[in-house]
Amino acid sequence: MAALILFPAIDLKNGQCVRLKQGDMDQATVFNDDPAAQAAAFEQQGFQWLHVVDLDGAFAGKPMNAAAVEAILARVAFPVQLGGGIRDMATVEGWLKKGVRRVIIGTAAVRDPAFVREAAKAFPGQVAVGIDARDGYVAVEGWAETSALAADDLGRRFEDAGVAAIVYTDIARDGMLQGINWDGTIGLANALTIPVIASGGLASMADIERLCAPDAAILEGAITGRALYDGRIDPATALARVAKAGSIATI
Repeated sequence: MAALILFPAIDLKNGQCVRLKQGDMDQATVFNDDPAAQAAAFEQQGFQWLHVVDLDGAFAGKPMNAAAVEAILARVAFPVQLGGGIRDMATVEGWLKKGVRRVIIGTAAVRDPAFVREAAKAFPGQVAVGIDARDGYVAVEGWAETSALAADDLGRRFEDAGVAAIVYTDIARDGMLQGINWDGTIGLANALTIPVIASGGLASMADIERLCAPDAAILEGAITGRALYDGRIDPATALARVAKAGSIATI
């Protein structure tokens, strides 16, 4: 097993760093007016990756916070994965050329799976799929619509496509500080050969401990947002614990 990765999250709305509750754009809390400064702070704290979502882009179907993303890329050296509004090859190529390490395709993975396959083939190791689930079914269009497609069925569609990772979010938990849906997330990881990243609800050091449990070693890592911003998770302590678990898993 590779070392676990703890991804700090920056969600962008109107050029600001925000957190939502259950994906509701009307329940946005602004945590920083300068996303690039926030990204730099995460890098200085020792995080190895950054997870960024263009929330406006997810609803619009095209990049809407490009200036903020570009400012982040110009400010930090650690790798950035980006989702939100990535629906065509031109957008994939554009972001990768600007320095994004990995793009996350969500809605288009449901609407146009051939596009995901094309992108993953063209850019090996740089294309992930975002599976955002509500009661086990995939939500699209910035979580505004719930499809009839089960999360694990969507994951299986891309088993042979060369997708680098699945970012799995339980919408009911997202931003609610109620803990990750460990059963659903680990179950999905066990059902697929594609690495799975847990997202949605990581709330405390108890969740960090759960991430470090042996059955969670199958995960690539987890994303944390609100709990970092409000101090429920101490970066140094969390990173040290995850690093310890990762070193044990690689022995």
